[in-house]
Amino acid sequence: MNLEQHPRVRAARDALAGSDAWIVGGTVRDALLDRAVVDLDLAVDGDPEAAARSIARAVDGPAFRLSEQFGAWRVHARDDGFTFDVSPLQGDTIEADLAKRDFSVNAIALPLAGGDQIDPNGGVPDLDRRILRVLGGDTVAGSSYAADALRPLRLARLATELGFRPDARTERLTLEAAHSVTGASPERIFTELRRLMVADAAVEGLALADRLGLIAAVLPEVSALHGVEQSHYHHLDVHGHTIEVLREQIRIAADPAQVFGAELGARLAGVLAEPFADEMTRGQALRFGALLHDIAKPATRRVLEDGRVSFIGHDKVGEEVVWEICRRLRTSERLREFVGALARHHLRLGFLVHERPLSRAAVYRYLAACTPVEIEVTVLSCADRKATRGRNAEAAIAKHVELARELLAAALDWRASGPPKPAVRGNDLARALEIEPGPELGELMGALTEAAYTGEATTRTEAIAYARRLRQNSGG
Repeated sequence: MNLEQHPRVRAARDALAGSDAWIVGGTVRDALLDRAVVDLDLAVDGDPEAAARSIARAVDGPAFRLSEQFGAWRVHARDDGFTFDVSPLQGDTIEADLAKRDFSVNAIALPLAGGDQIDPNGGVPDLDRRILRVLGGDTVAGSSYAADALRPLRLARLATELGFRPDARTERLTLEAAHSVTGASPERIFTELRRLMVADAAVEGLALADRLGLIAAVLPEVSALHGVEQSHYHHLDVHGHTIEVLREQIRIAADPAQVFGAELGARLAGVLAEPFADEMTRGQALRFGALLHDIAKPATRRVLEDGRVSFIGHDKVGEEVVWEICRRLRTSERLREFVGALARHHLRLGFLVHERPLSRAAVYRYLAACTPVEIEVTVLSCADRKATRGRNAEAAIAKHVELARELLAAALDWRASGPPKPAVRGNDLARALEIEPGPELGELMGALTEAAYTGEATTRTEAIAYARRLRQNSGG
């Protein structure tokens, strides 16, 4: 990509004419890799605020301070949201600035006014070799990791996004520095985790982060899944199973038709593509559900008297652990509740397999219990089942997926039209039955909601008669 001809580069060049400024960081790296340039990182020899405001006037967008510590400013172009990050030189020269950056591939500069690349740290050869190499000396204290506790985790995220690998020295330093990542703010830690998890190579990225001690530092609950053996229905320990569930979840989301058929698959794809929370779509957030669905198995593992392994209660306890993790990482409340509900309900569909064919009432109870994740948990259950390949696996998977198709169709309709409403209002029912508002009325209204879904009470007259029969049968 000819970065100098990029329209946003031209806009910044015109706005900062006569100033000493350089394009730096990920912008140069991505351009050299022929990746899309989605933002522009600039280092200026002078006042970054003045430079940012000049750019803001040129692109008709707001400018605001991004970092008190480093004096950085950010500009958003009003028409398309393109981002300009403007920072002062970290040192007397651009070469000194580049020497303080994290990895060699992020330490390449291009004069904004035009000219040759500036690459004093060998970033371009590392790009060619697809290598990530931390800058600085051969100790953690002497490397660029000492300047920012988050950088070891950023190594794993960059490797995942770019398809690069760290060299041997960088691996060693990352492993030694991994424990210090928790010194970064929770919000920054989660941003790196989120970007790693939504990358195409998320499974490989997690494996790298795990091997380098980063998961043990920032998600110790996931690291604790290693070595937790399961029953004969499983062929992997809990950690291995979890990674396989994530792998299956990613496969299903990439092509839902392979599991659910063309029509349901197309409808599901639309749901998973919806923007959801924390800069993720529903499908991307569902990856966190896959990663954390069995998170409480170590805490609930028991060996029964007959030698069987059980994890009774890991669904309920798992929801609590998910909430603790999300609070620690300061995710949004919406994501916390979403992933927690997935852990809480991921077993429900499997319990129904042996009750087929399901009654309309059983379908209602499944959907009502799982709302608001009735669609997503149905998909997760399929990934969970397909990743469980112990005794009698193929037959069990086939039965599970068949039921999941049935329930997904109902869940998609439920999400589209909303939960059913009882055919009579509560105060109207109370008058008709001459009862006072209270728990009994609430229970009757719940039963009428189910009856509306099953078709047993779809009119006011039917609903009142249905409620009267319920009271009579219960001795009310």
